[in-house]
Amino acid sequence: MRALVQCVSEAQVSVEGSVIGRIGKGFLVLLGVGAGDTEAQAEKLWRKIARMRVFEDAQGKTNLSLADVGGDVLVVSQFTLYANCRKGNRPSFTDAAPPDEARRLYERFCMLARADVPRVEQGAFGAMMDVSLVNHGPFTVWLDTDAL
Repeated sequence: MRALVQCVSEAQVSVEGSVIGRIGKGFLVLLGVGAGDTEAQAEKLWRKIARMRVFEDAQGKTNLSLADVGGDVLVVSQFTLYANCRKGNRPSFTDAAPPDEARRLYERFCMLARADVPRVEQGAFGAMMDVSLVNHGPFTVWLDTDAL
């Protein structure tokens, strides 16, 4: 699994002009599920994200976690995190999980987040979405379970 985690002051996701998820301070997680990914990887990835100390403390040091700041989470599925651009100019997505498996692990990841965070919003799996955010910092972290 792969995640692009952005610290945000606010973020929202819309489908066909209607906002379906909106958060304040917290994380926007763009989540990609790869072929062969497992529930164990979803759990490992969520644990890493939940415990990351990337929010500033009173001294301006990145020492605080999502729980420490009472942050929200917005999770948006993004199979394009598995784009392979080695050949030609059109990305291949064959490394992404098949849609049914990706949806199952995406929902599992969101369920894990909801167990730890009071406010978790999500995008619409497989839909064309518009995502807007105010990236705080800016602070963006790339995570891949193959490297954790």
